[in-house]
Amino acid sequence: MSVNQNLKQIVRSKLVTASNITIVIVVFIASCLSAFALDERVFFSEGFNNLDNWEPLYFNKIDKHTRYSIIKEGEQSYVRAESDSSASGMVYKHEFNIYDYPNLKWRWKVTNIYESGNAETKEGDDYPIRMYVMFKYDPDKASFVRRLKYGLAKKMYGTYPPQSTLNYIWANREHKESILTNSYAKEARMIILQTGIEHTGKWIDQKVNILEDYRRAFGEDPPQIASIAIMNDSDNTGESSVSFIDFIEVYK
Repeated sequence: MSVNQNLKQIVRSKLVTASNITIVIVVFIASCLSAFALDERVFFSEGFNNLDNWEPLYFNKIDKHTRYSIIKEGEQSYVRAESDSSASGMVYKHEFNIYDYPNLKWRWKVTNIYESGNAETKEGDDYPIRMYVMFKYDPDKASFVRRLKYGLAKKMYGTYPPQSTLNYIWANREHKESILTNSYAKEARMIILQTGIEHTGKWIDQKVNILEDYRRAFGEDPPQIASIAIMNDSDNTGESSVSFIDFIEVYK
């Protein structure tokens, strides 16, 4: 029963006293303060009622894009990602401070994995779903060589690429290591959370500490500012898949 309901019940009863009213008011105020404190701990909680907070993430020389849409079933909604020899992602529009909000959790589901996928090769670098954490490049803190490299990239693409990324992936099979360097970019680390077909068709909850994972993956502290992206890609394997994400939350 809610606090409001408790208050109404006490008021309507014959046992109303000043003490009762005082207790309920104190509990009500404490409840409000608790809810406010909880909100302060969460940077964002995405339930995918729509895609208003997201923008597309496209890649150079990849013309066929993954399709993202919102699926509603009663009061439940989630994002559907359908890939067919394609690749593109979606980026959450707002950046966050990784040291203030190091924790990330979400729920995802895949209908199938890629038979020829391989997280250790360029030809197999596809996943029915992955969660990106992209760390913002800061030219003021970069070495001379890195400033040259990223300056050239900005001239080519109009914006700086991420300084580094963590990719939480659903791989098609087990690998010797749980953290791999991406075959295309040494600045990207692939962290394997799920493998194989055992859990396909099932909702799986994931919870990670981004700060700890970055230190394990790169051996150093991450840049301060980061953003979240999701992707289903199959451009290298030429296969297809459908995957879903129910919610994403970034919090303290």
